[in-house]
Amino acid sequence: MNKNTKISVIGAGFVGSSTVFALMNGGLASEIVIVDVNRDKAEGEAMDLSHGTAFVKPVEVKAGDYKDTKDSDIVIITAGAAQKPGETRLDLINKNYSIFKSIVPEVVKYNPNAILVVVSNPVDILTYITYKLSGFPKSRVIGSGTVLDTSRFRYMLSEHFNIDVRNIHTYIMGEHGDSEIATWSLTNIAGMDVNKYCEVSCKKCDGELKYKVYEDVKNAAYEVIEKKGATYYAVALAIKRIVEAILRDENSILTVSAFLEGQYGIKDVYMGVPSIVGINGAKEIIEVPLNEEEKKELEASAKTLKETLNNIF
Repeated sequence: MNKNTKISVIGAGFVGSSTVFALMNGGLASEIVIVDVNRDKAEGEAMDLSHGTAFVKPVEVKAGDYKDTKDSDIVIITAGAAQKPGETRLDLINKNYSIFKSIVPEVVKYNPNAILVVVSNPVDILTYITYKLSGFPKSRVIGSGTVLDTSRFRYMLSEHFNIDVRNIHTYIMGEHGDSEIATWSLTNIAGMDVNKYCEVSCKKCDGELKYKVYEDVKNAAYEVIEKKGATYYAVALAIKRIVEAILRDENSILTVSAFLEGQYGIKDVYMGVPSIVGINGAKEIIEVPLNEEEKKELEASAKTLKETLNNIF
């Protein structure tokens, strides 16, 4: 990993500031720039975070304008209108499209070689918009996709089975939103599919388990927003994981929002799919073997996203 890594975060709200905190703790950058339309907010966050630099690896955290982001290795876009109680991610599209039309050209102007990581919701739509506005290669424009959703899925299964979440392997794919799908056919624990594991060890799975877990995963953000107003800690950790995979050239398989060009029979849309993530971004989409029902659900999720995009382009 480059010792002089520079990361810029556009947006100093809950997600942006939490992301900087996570990146600092991970020792992933020597310089972090925070940009926000509210300069005082950005400066306040930078000051607060800077006061803790004695406890982490050397890093400079500062507020700035777009010109201060120049030559960033990664630019993370978290800016945009926040999701309100009762509002779906897709409801945010019109608000955030206009915001991105002002952000992306400025980012590209100063960072022609950066990797862009989009986090703002609806993330799949805004990642596609960023791809079109930036003119960057598809591999260098990725969204946070269903990385967080996959973590939620694994966590909820770990709670049910009472085992370490790191020993559960599965994916949430598709839209980061209401049409996302759970890949039950790929879910495995200790080398066994989830049904077999339940027979061998758990023996308390009923017919409602899959439905309940999926609904809990899909509605997790709504529940958190209802209780505390916003989600930001877990997504910040998800972003840190993506950044880590890029900077360390890990070639890790993560369900980032990537551009499909025929994979799974789907074209011209960004959505969360298992992808190899390394120093050049999302270099390859992995076509995992979904069952027929899951394939149809993934196609339906893509259709949902495309219908929204058709209203814009």
